[in-house]
Amino acid sequence: MQQEAQDKAVGSVRAWEMGVAVLFLVFGAVVMWDSWRIGARWGDDGPQAGYFPFYVGLFIVVSAVMILINAARMGAEAGAPFVTRGQLRMVLTVLIPSIVYVFLIDNPWLPLGIYVPSAIFIAAFMRFLGKYGWIKIAIISIGVMIAFFMMFEIWFQVPLPKGPLEAAFGYA
Repeated sequence: MQQEAQDKAVGSVRAWEMGVAVLFLVFGAVVMWDSWRIGARWGDDGPQAGYFPFYVGLFIVVSAVMILINAARMGAEAGAPFVTRGQLRMVLTVLIPSIVYVFLIDNPWLPLGIYVPSAIFIAAFMRFLGKYGWIKIAIISIGVMIAFFMMFEIWFQVPLPKGPLEAAFGYA
């Protein structure tokens, strides 16, 4: 019974292609609208700030429309399963923590910087997917972040987003 639930399809190829195409269509339209808002014309001194992003958005919209047309015209393969529940679960196991990680880096309520969320991200994956022990997790996740901090902030002098922990050590 459990295996049957894992093998059940989550949407057809046509449904997923059309859904993703609509998302890209909306994204491209927003890029075009905002580019037009800030100026997407050719000014006296050259292109305005939104000129090139407007055309990138236009290319995205045209591509999305072509994908929608192709998906609507699909033959027998349109009804084929795109992904099973088990496969989608594996993708979401990585995607959801990645979204949380990006949010933690620079959110408006508690900007943690990049180093603390990265250590948490590494630790979470080591624990929940790798089933490693806490000592190994602490050594690796903290050690990697210290190495990255040394490399980027001190040696290469590339400032990355920092939070309250780095500020406590005098790196703001």
